[in-house]
Order: sequence, then C-alpha cells, then structure tokens
Amino acid sequence: MAVLVTGGAGYIGSHAVKRLLAEGETVVVLDNLSVGHMEAIEALQTVADGRLTFVKADIGDRERVRSVLGDHGVDAIMHFAALAQVGESVQRPLLYYRNNAASALTLIEEALEAGVGRIIFSSTCATYGEPAEEFIPIPEHCPQRPINPYGMSKLHVEHMLRDACAAAAQGEKPFGFAALRYFNVAGSDPDGLIGEDHDPETHIIPVVLQTVLGLREAVTVFGEDYPTPDGTCVRDYIHVEDLVDAHVAVMRSLRPGDARAYNLGIGKGYSVMEVLDSVRRVTGVDFEVRKGDRRPGDPPRLFANPAKIREELGWTAATTDLDAIVATAWNWFNEHPNGYKS
Repeated sequence: MAVLVTGGAGYIGSHAVKRLLAEGETVVVLDNLSVGHMEAIEALQTVADGRLTFVKADIGDRERVRSVLGDHGVDAIMHFAALAQVGESVQRPLLYYRNNAASALTLIEEALEAGVGRIIFSSTCATYGEPAEEFIPIPEHCPQRPINPYGMSKLHVEHMLRDACAAAAQGEKPFGFAALRYFNVAGSDPDGLIGEDHDPETHIIPVVLQTVLGLREAVTVFGEDYPTPDGTCVRDYIHVEDLVDAHVAVMRSLRPGDARAYNLGIGKGYSVMEVLDSVRRVTGVDFEVRKGDRRPGDPPRLFANPAKIREELGWTAATTDLDAIVATAWNWFNEHPNGYKS
C-alpha cells in the first residue's frame, strides 16, 4: 500500500511515517517544511529501506498534489499538515482558514479525483470549544463549538470530508474518512530517532523539560484557583506512539462510504502540578515555578472519553502512566536540547 502523509516532517506526522514504515508500507511525505524538519526525514530514511519518498510542496499546490497522487498510486492519505497555534490563529485568522481549510479543500478534491479510498484526518479536541461539565469526559457527540479560528478551521475540514463522502457514495469513486480528534499529544519515539521540535514551543511537557535543561528561566503556571483537586487545569495526555497506532488501526478498518469520528486520549486527566511533579521524578531536577494569571478560554478540565474507538476497533492507549510518557520526552530532549539542530 502507498500512503501519502501530509505534514510528515512534523512532530506527529514523522512518528506516523516511522510506524507506517515499520508496518511495511510505502510512504510518500508531502511537506512544505514551514514547521517541519528535513532532519526528521533524513533520520527516517535510515530505516526506510527505500520505501520513503519526500516531496517539498504545499498541500494547496494543486498541480504538485495531483502529480504526487498519480505518480505514486496513493491508496490512503494521513493528513497532518496544518498550523496549530491557538494564539496565532486569533491574531491571524485568515492565515489559518487559508492554510488549514482552503488548502485541505484542494487536497480533498484531488484525492477524490485520483480515486484515493481512505483519508485519515488529524482533527482536534479544540473543535469542542469549552464543553459543559455534563460532557466531561468528552464523547464524540459533544457539541462542536470552537472558540478560536484554529478549532474552527479544523471543523471546516471535518464538514468538507463528511459532505464529500456522502456525495461520493452515490458515484463511482466512494471513499471513507475518519476525523481523529486529538487531546494533548506528548512523548517521543522511544528509539530516540525522531522527536518533538516546535518553534515556538508551547506544549507543557517540552516547556518544563527545557526549563530543566536551563533553556528557560522558569515555568509559569497559568491559574491556581480552578475547581480541580490542586487548583490547576487538568488535561488528557496521549503518547504520540499510541496516537499513531490509532491512525494505523483506523486506516486498516476504513471502508468506502465510512464517515467516522474518534476521540484519541487516555480517558483521564493530569493536572499541571502533576505534570511538574512527574518531570521532577523523571529528571531528578527541581526548577523554578512562577504564578501567572488564568488564560482566557482555559477550561478547568478537558479529557477524552475514548470508549467509541475501543468498542469499534479494540484500540486503547498502551501508555497511560504520566511518568512513562515524560520519560520518552526526556530521552529526546536530553539528547537534543535544541531539537534537530542539536
């Protein structure tokens, strides 16, 4: 099988490429390298046995997308390519609608024309906005009411895929798709071949590890008066290896006409303070913690109800212990304190 991985030079995409290669698939990566890393592709080539092709291009480049799909006989697409900074999306909303939604429309159109049978879309729990307490843990039927352009841009793509799938089911080229709504993705490849490298870095575990390494002065905790056991926000942290394992399971199961949505998480949450304590245990290093004000739009608790994918596909996260997740992230950051440029 030939699988196109858009955004395959990025954090999650590169881990998906590694898993697909391990599964024996042929992989084509399409990435414009605006946030991805060529060093990740070079590392993956060492384990690809000639089954990895890289194409530097934007998913909105219709001619390049068309030629890639045709030249490589793509059977399935894992679509990760997107901008994903919530704050930036508020400041530059049209950039997010163009990059995440309009460009995805081009990809979907060309995929349907080429007869691609399966599309697995990297969506987000941000499509749920701020769920009411009755929807915690969050199921897939929770109302989708994004509160920022990032979440809205992802929801637009879900709607495009659903409508296109319904229309295609009446024609000669039906396809199946799944929207996988992520919670907080964390950790790194246990082999240390690839890892997490964002600029700027906003994810809490990398931020704390960078503080441990002396790359930041302190960690700021935004709000300590939430209605949670220790007053800090609670979030669901899923290991990136479990996340890509779910992608493969979904890809294998999709059939023409399927229109699915799954929440990907571990089904429980850890507080900010629990994350800080975990990093101290794993690294053996203490660090400065500063108090900050609450950030607008930060709900007290957000974690997934992953029952649907468990019941339908038998998938559950293998790594649910926070220390185990942090340990793989620490393995990467300790060896690559400056990311791929280390």
